[in-house]
Amino acid sequence: MVRHTSGLAAGLPADDDVLLDVPDERLAPALVAAGRGEYEAAAKLLAATREAGEWENRDRYVTRLAAFARSRGEWFDDWRFAAPHDPDALLVKAELEVARGWESPARAELLREVTPLITAAAEGDPGDPVPWRVALDHARGTNASHTVFERLWAEAIRRSPHHYGCHVSALQYLSAAWYGSHRECFDFAERAAQDALPGSLVQALPVRAAFAYLTSQEGPGPAAKVPRERLDEAADLAIALSREYAADDPWPAEVRNLLTYVLVRLERWSDALDQLRLTGPYATSFPWDRISDDPLGQFLELRDGVRIEVAAARPLGGRGTGRGSLTSGSH
Repeated sequence: MVRHTSGLAAGLPADDDVLLDVPDERLAPALVAAGRGEYEAAAKLLAATREAGEWENRDRYVTRLAAFARSRGEWFDDWRFAAPHDPDALLVKAELEVARGWESPARAELLREVTPLITAAAEGDPGDPVPWRVALDHARGTNASHTVFERLWAEAIRRSPHHYGCHVSALQYLSAAWYGSHRECFDFAERAAQDALPGSLVQALPVRAAFAYLTSQEGPGPAAKVPRERLDEAADLAIALSREYAADDPWPAEVRNLLTYVLVRLERWSDALDQLRLTGPYATSFPWDRISDDPLGQFLELRDGVRIEVAAARPLGGRGTGRGSLTSGSH
């Protein structure tokens, strides 16, 4: 096993080369400029995504810029002062305040106060689906009814039928942890994946549903239990999606990190090792921050554990099956 473990490090970057939540080549300069107190690069970046209809990039960039503004907000305050009606600044502001509200003990009350900001962001560019993703997150935190959720969902998909961020927010609302059930969550995810465009990250929704099930705080009763076959099918679909992207590509990194977690929980060690090789140096906070206060350390520890499990399945150099029984806890 020791002999095989060292060999299985092939294709995996060294621990010191693995980074957490690395921004892409377009976002990185904007964050560096914001760190210097300059907002212009961020404003230009978001304006470009809006004008080109790059909704997936726009959603990612808005989320990261809002997170940066939470810790270092001078640049964003200057932007808001200089351009109070800028639709991009309005969107970052809405995302920022929703994120703040989520972490408060008075979450529902604080989030309700944010409603005008979301409305302003949506009116800033009526064709932009990202404010509606923010609205879906907001609805989940304010205990909104299914009727309200359905209305928001209809507005979101009217603007972008295959927008990944909106689908993820809807999936969370429909999960058993919030206002749905495991069955609703899987049914929604599988329908969306079936209708998704080739190469779309929406095809990873079933593996997100699997993650929600595997991390559920409530032990599901017999009626709520998801068959192992359905979990494996979700993982297989995400594996097929992952293969459509090049190794060491930062774009699908979060999906690959999530898929690796699910594969580990399913004890599909060889498949998990394959995903770790494809992921390369791009660790992401999600899903590891759901199970550890040190997501990067958790990712690196898991890599070592997967290698040991694969090596243990090849005592004489043979290949393991890659599949096992469902475990009850994280590894």
